[in-house]
Amino acid sequence: MALILNIETTTTNCSVSLSKEGETLVLKEDYNSNYSHAETLHVFIADVLKEAALKKEDLDAVGVSKGPGSYTGLRIGVSAAKGLCFALDIPLISVSTLEALSHQVDAKRGVVIPMLDARRMEVYSAVFNSSFEIQREIQAEVLDDDSYSEWLHQGQVYFVGNGVEKTKEIVTHENAIFKEGVLPSASTMGRISEKKFKTNNFEDVAYFEPYYLKDFVALKSKKPNF
Repeated sequence: MALILNIETTTTNCSVSLSKEGETLVLKEDYNSNYSHAETLHVFIADVLKEAALKKEDLDAVGVSKGPGSYTGLRIGVSAAKGLCFALDIPLISVSTLEALSHQVDAKRGVVIPMLDARRMEVYSAVFNSSFEIQREIQAEVLDDDSYSEWLHQGQVYFVGNGVEKTKEIVTHENAIFKEGVLPSASTMGRISEKKFKTNNFEDVAYFEPYYLKDFVALKSKKPNF
């Protein structure tokens, strides 16, 4: 009967949930187009605890979306999660962003391909079956006319995430089903973090790092130096 706080900050959706036995009790998120995590994350944490009439000390663990995703968003979410775990002396649980995203699709058959925009024509994606079992590990890949053809020829393929918009312009197979306007959310993290809690699948609070997939590259300012 673990009470777990789940944090999702890998995209523009700053999302926090409180789950018990894998079921979401309270959800607070800011589903917009701006990165506001630094200003809203700790407010959302306080809000979900207040709504549930609980204190931080009541938590059994903290689950955090580990990536891939926004470098800055990941740093903010993981830093907050590690801070809570260290202060409360409770376990840290990492949740695959793409695995949790796949749970937003109700697929009776076929496969689910959660995908996150990686700029230009590139996406981060993985492949899960309808039981959310991994079929192909996470990859960073450039989209082309042949993308995901091996899965599309086998049956229905559900695409979900903010990489869908660019994908639907290229993938036109009749088996492709696009779920648009969906971002990773803490609402689907509870069952995954609960399963990891029961098997003591915890991270080292001191040394855990987000899964960036690619190295962070700082863009040089185009403003002239004076």
